[in-house]
Amino acid sequence: MRSIIAAFGMAVLALIGMGHASSPVPEVVATIGGEQVYQLLPVGAIPAIDDPGFVSGAEAELQMRADEPVLGVVIDGEARAYSLWQLDAHEIVNDEISGSAIAATW
Repeated sequence: MRSIIAAFGMAVLALIGMGHASSPVPEVVATIGGEQVYQLLPVGAIPAIDDPGFVSGAEAELQMRADEPVLGVVIDGEARAYSLWQLDAHEIVNDEISGSAIAATW
């Protein structure tokens, strides 16, 4: 996913360099080590998952590959697993575990 985002960013910058009038001009939001950092997507362009749904471990075994990576969280003995392919698309899940608000990010 990161290589897709990098390729997209490079394509946008290449189009800008070619002078296409319809291409968006990314905003420079910072400079790090002398290099400009561009904002390609507006704030809020990638929606968070605010009301996640979960399945049992047995159901997850039917839906997922055995080697599919997840982000796991355990609080007071209550466990959750967040699929990384879903986090690649949404980047953040706002959830509550054992009465504690958490943000699972990727």
